[in-house]
Amino acid sequence: MTTGLLGGAFDPPHNGHLALAAAAIRHFELERLVVVVTGRAPHKTVETDPETRFRLAEAAFRGRPGVELSRVELDRAGPSYTLDTARWAQARYGDVVFVVGADEFASFLSWHEPDGVLGHVRLGVAMRPGYPRERLEAVLGLLARPERVELFAIPALPVSSSDVRERVRRGEAIGDLVPPEVVWLVEDQRLYRPS
Repeated sequence: MTTGLLGGAFDPPHNGHLALAAAAIRHFELERLVVVVTGRAPHKTVETDPETRFRLAEAAFRGRPGVELSRVELDRAGPSYTLDTARWAQARYGDVVFVVGADEFASFLSWHEPDGVLGHVRLGVAMRPGYPRERLEAVLGLLARPERVELFAIPALPVSSSDVRERVRRGEAIGDLVPPEVVWLVEDQRLYRPS
C-alpha cells in the first residue's frame, strides 16, 4: 500500500491544503496521508513558531479520513530538509508519494539534493487548471529519474497562506479560506495581527 506525504509550513493551513490532500488520496489511492509540519525551513522565513503551526494543522486536518500528522521535522534538530524526511518516510512506510504543488516542483532543482529525494520517494505534483506545463517539463528534463514524478490534476482554489495572513492583518474575515477550527485558533491566539 502507498503512503502519501504532504509537507508544508501551514502558516496557516487553508482550504487549498485540504483540497490538495483529498485529491492526492483519491488519485494515488493512498492508504494514509501523513501531514508533516515543517520545523525550521532552510529556504524561507516562517512567521509563526513550529508548535503553533502544528496546532493549526492539527485543527485543520482533525477528523479527515485517512489523514494523520507527524512531528518528525519538529522533533529533528537543525534545518528541515526534504531529503531527511523522505529517507525517514521510506524507512517507516515503504512506498511513499511526496505530494507537492506545481509551484513547488518548478523550483525542485534548487532543493537540497533533489535526485536524492527521488531515490527515497516518488513525487506527486498537483497541477491546477491553467498552470504552464512547460515549466514542469523543463524540470523533468533535468532529473536523473523523471519516471519517479507523476503529475495529477486538482481543482482551482485561489488561496494561499499569505492571503490569509494579509486578510487577518487588515481585520477581514477568513472563514471562506480556512476551516472553522483554524478561524477559532487564529482569533484565540491573536495570530497574524499587526505588531
